[in-house]
Amino acid sequence: MTFTNTAGINLIMAGYLADDQYDYRPNTVSATTLMKPVKQYLLSKQVPAEDKVKDITNFVKSRIGTSVHDSVERVWTSGRYKSAMRLLGYNDATIDKIRINPGYALVDGDWEKDPAYVSEPGIIPVYVEIRSSKVIEGVTVTGKFDSVAEGTVGDIKTTSVYTWMNQTKAEDYKVQGSIYKWLNQDIITGDTVNIHYVFTDFSDMKSKIDSNYPPTQVLTQSYPLMSLEETERWIVGRLRDIEKHQDKPQSDMPVCTDRDLWRKAPVYKYYKNPNKLTRSTKNHDTLGAANLHLAKDGNVGTVISVPGQVIACRYCDAFPVCRQKDVYLQEGTLKLN
Repeated sequence: MTFTNTAGINLIMAGYLADDQYDYRPNTVSATTLMKPVKQYLLSKQVPAEDKVKDITNFVKSRIGTSVHDSVERVWTSGRYKSAMRLLGYNDATIDKIRINPGYALVDGDWEKDPAYVSEPGIIPVYVEIRSSKVIEGVTVTGKFDSVAEGTVGDIKTTSVYTWMNQTKAEDYKVQGSIYKWLNQDIITGDTVNIHYVFTDFSDMKSKIDSNYPPTQVLTQSYPLMSLEETERWIVGRLRDIEKHQDKPQSDMPVCTDRDLWRKAPVYKYYKNPNKLTRSTKNHDTLGAANLHLAKDGNVGTVISVPGQVIACRYCDAFPVCRQKDVYLQEGTLKLN
C-alpha cells in the first residue's frame, strides 16, 4: 500500500493519518474481513501493487476510531481506571476486586493465555483487546474484541448519527459479536453484544428537539447474538463461498447486494415548473407522495425519479479492478465526489 497526500496536509497530521497500526496476521482471516462481501474479499487480492494507492484523507475516520480504541484500552491496562471509578463514586472494595485480563499475560505486545494462572474467587474480570483464533475448514479465523465485562462482549464504534438512527449496521454488529463469542467461549458467556457508539457528527441542539435523535454523544446499545451453532454455520458457509468462487471470473462471483453497497433509498423529485430543473420544489420518499403533490398542483409539473446512490464502492479495496462499480459509475448511481 502506498499513500498520497494530494491535499497537502501538514506533516504533523499527515504522519498521524499515515500511521497504520492494524496488526495484520498472515495466513489468517479476521472476523471483520470474513464479514466483507465475497466479491470484495476475492477481488481485493487481485489488485496490482501499482494500483494499491490511497490518499491519506481516506483514513481520517478510521484513525479517529483507532485513537478512541487506544485511549479506552490504556485507561484499563494502565490502571487509570481506579481513579476514574473513584470519581464516578465506586468504593475501593469494588475497585480492588477488578482484574484486567486475568489468565492472560502480555507477551511482545499481545495478550496470550498464561498457563501458570490460578483463578481468584470473587474477582471482577475485565478483558480488553484480546485476539483469539480458531481453525475451521482448514482456515485460521481470528478476532480481537474491544472488551468483555460481566461476560458480555463490547465493541466501540465511532460513527455517524445516521448509522444509529437507521440501524444500518445492526446485522453486522450481531455477526461480529457472535464470532467473538465463538472464538472466546470461556470468557464471553452473555447472549448480547454491547455496541458503544461514539458519534462523530453529534449535535447537542438536535438531541434536545428530536426524540429520534441520540440523547448523548456516547451511548451503548445491546444486540442479540446468534447461537454458537448458528455462528459456526455462518462461518463455514462464508468460507465455502470464498473457496467456491476464488478461481472464478468476476462475472460468476456473487454480486454485492444493495446492503453491501450501502445503497441509499431512491428520491422522487417534484418540480412545479418542468422547465426549471435546477432545483426541485420538494423531494419525496415515495413515488405515490410525489405524484400526489403533482396532482394537487394541477398536474402542471413533473416528477423525476433519482435512483438510490451506492456509497460503499468509494471505500472498497477492490475498486480498481471491480467491473460492478463501473456499471454504477456509468448509470450515475455512484459518484466519487
